[in-house]
Amino acid sequence: MAGSLGSQKFLASDAAKLIRLDLEKMMSDPGFNTTSTYSPTSIDNVLFVDKHLKYLSQHPNLNPQHYLSNLRLMTRK
Repeated sequence: MAGSLGSQKFLASDAAKLIRLDLEKMMSDPGFNTTSTYSPTSIDNVLFVDKHLKYLSQHPNLNPQHYLSNLRLMTRK
């Protein structure tokens, strides 16, 4: 994934790895709505995990723990 140096550093960080694990747990839990979304710039649908990691990498001022907490509330079935 191309992007700014800050985005690339975030995606390679230990924090991003932990966030990825949390998002993957949400995807495997049937209690959350984590469907893939359509993207006109991609051949395949964008996975829930990739979509939210990309958003967090592009918005470095967000608190990832607050973001994940709100995401859990919004996607709960």
